[in-house]
Amino acid sequence: MKKTTPVINKAKPFLKWAGGKNQLLNTIRNFYPESLKKNQCSCYIEPFIGGGAVFFDIVQNYQLKYSYLSDINPEIVITYKVIQKSVDLLIEKIAELSEQYQSLNLEKQKEFFYQIREIYNQDRKDFNYTDFSDGWIKRSAMLIFMNKTCFNGLFRTNKSGEFNVPHGEYKNPTILDQENLINVSTLLQNSDIELADFSQSINAIKDNSFMYLDPPYRPLNKTSNFTSYSTSVFNDFEQQRLAEFYKKLNCNYKIYLMLSNSDPKNENPLDNFFDELYQQFNIHRVSATRMINSKGSQRGNINELLITNY
Repeated sequence: MKKTTPVINKAKPFLKWAGGKNQLLNTIRNFYPESLKKNQCSCYIEPFIGGGAVFFDIVQNYQLKYSYLSDINPEIVITYKVIQKSVDLLIEKIAELSEQYQSLNLEKQKEFFYQIREIYNQDRKDFNYTDFSDGWIKRSAMLIFMNKTCFNGLFRTNKSGEFNVPHGEYKNPTILDQENLINVSTLLQNSDIELADFSQSINAIKDNSFMYLDPPYRPLNKTSNFTSYSTSVFNDFEQQRLAEFYKKLNCNYKIYLMLSNSDPKNENPLDNFFDELYQQFNIHRVSATRMINSKGSQRGNINELLITNY
């Protein structure tokens, strides 16, 4: 399969991701550092890449020489690497899954989904996430397939690290977006992509870097607790460790920093957790839409935090 010519400024996240920033992009753009807007930032760093909405926006609209993308979730990291290195083979694998799925009636589609999910979960037990292989391509294709056909299109695992989102029962989902995957692959060619803790991103910093940190959000309440995108849990201790990292970067490097998180004051006006952690920085409260909630009545506008050191 031959690569087609990419369409400029058309690449978008290839996965729907809990906490994805697509719906907040217009607001986030207003807070980009002026140096980035003037094309004076040659290096972009994102240690919690997830769906990558901010990365795709920046890399298509500003002049960057280099980007460093990382995540602690091995499934998302190998998928980015497969798109970067072997997008044509990935497209072929997704096309096979899509054709099989679309040829079935709804009940058989459901069975097929759970068969793929079972294979995906069984394979992870002895899967090699370190060395690039054909297995990475197959696994990435299954992840994208499940993301497009599962309920609410999200990535969630149980305590054992198994993907546990149920079938979505959509009538005609777009499973393969070939053009977008090719465009994404093109944009990733000047990126280093690593499976790494956020603290390791310090090694990627160059002069006039811009780093965007979008960690798993601190839950607003017990029912909204969704801090585990891998087998690691991002609790208050991790939020505090991230804040110390933020302060260290601000003190020791010439770097522009932006961080997103939930605003505890949506639920408790007296909760100053982030106001105290980041009291020396600029804390902006911006309106966002709660998109992923099991109860439709609890989806709506809330405040989120954007914290900058500029």
